[in-house]
Order: sequence, then structure tokens, then C-alpha cells
Amino acid sequence: MLSHDRVWAAIDGLAERYSMSASGLAKRAGLDSTAFNKSKRYSSDGRPRWPSTESLAKIIEATGASLDEFMGLVESDEHDMRLGAVPTGALPTPRSTVPLLGFAQAGAGGFFDDAGFPQGQGWDLVEMPGQAAEGSYALQVQGSSMLPLYRDGDVLVIRPDATVRSGDRVVVKTREGEVMAKLLERQSARSIELVSLNPEHPNRKILAEDVEWVARIVWASQ
Repeated sequence: MLSHDRVWAAIDGLAERYSMSASGLAKRAGLDSTAFNKSKRYSSDGRPRWPSTESLAKIIEATGASLDEFMGLVESDEHDMRLGAVPTGALPTPRSTVPLLGFAQAGAGGFFDDAGFPQGQGWDLVEMPGQAAEGSYALQVQGSSMLPLYRDGDVLVIRPDATVRSGDRVVVKTREGEVMAKLLERQSARSIELVSLNPEHPNRKILAEDVEWVARIVWASQ
């Protein structure tokens, strides 16, 4: 049976499993950074506050975890609690590998289909925490154009079939072969508006007909 303490412990466990704090997990999921603070777990009169199903769905999607993985954390916590053990520290971190490519290579062509999924041969592989969704791949940051958010050598995991919304961090490839990581400000049938991660670089507005694909960043090796 689900309990308030075990659900919150599972959120903490998920954050730890993906090398984040609870605050970092909230930010990664597009929530307020204080959403999972200890002080938010009980109301002022001492009544327990439960995380919303929307919040749970967002952190599962943001980490690339599965519902089964999250429920496994809840159930493991309950079992370990009965045994008097510390739950999350002893849990093994699941890992998977995804194809890896540099941004310059990604723009060269031949590595993606029209929908932005990886294809062909010659990909290197990189390991990441958790179970990667089918079709996910990684791009390695090159240079300083994405500072201060992403540094040279950071790895960004992309999920082409993930829903893209305003405020998401995305990778965009134009039909001319330019590949860029930006913040999606607005997308319409006519154009896409992007905010640069580095304030020294201009924001972009690109006609929809000039965009080959847009894919959401679901994980970064920071």
C-alpha cells in the first residue's frame, strides 16, 4: 500500500539514482525548484501533502525512468523500512547505452532519418543512468556556445519522440545542416522561436519550412 513517506522517499531515491538533488530533479522536470523541499511535504497544520500525479509524471519523463522503476523504488523503500535498512543507498543504478555523436557530425547528414531518429552505422556508444527510451541518442557539446548551462564535453541525451513544449530545452536541426541546442520559446505552424542558452549568442526565429526536426533534451551529463 502506498504511504506518504514512501512516495516522498521514492522521489528522493529517483533524484539520487540520476545523480541529482530533489531540487535539481524538480528543475529538470520543469517544476519550481522548491517543489520537493522537505517543508513542502506537510502543510502548516501538520497534515501530509502528497505530490501531484502531474509532478510524478514530469519527473519520470524528465529522467527517462519508467513507472515500473519508480514503483520499484516505492516498494523497495517499504521493504527496506521493514528490515530497518537505509533504502535508496543500496539500490543498484540501472544503466543503458545510447548512440553518441558530436554536434558537428550531426550536421553533416546521413546520421538521422526525416523524423530525427538515428540511423546508419559508425555511432560510438555512451552509458547513461536509467533505461533510455527506444530511439534515444546522445550529442556531445563542443565549444563554449552553450555556456553557462552546458560545457564543452557535456553529453546531452535526446529523445526524438518526446512531446516538445514551450520552455523545454531542445536540439534543432535545420535543412541546411545547422544543429543547435536552445530553449524553445514558441512554436507555430509558420515558425519556431528559440532562446539561446548563452546570452552572448542571439536568439533565433526559424521558418517552419527550414526546420528539419526538433527534439527534446531529456538528460545531460552535468
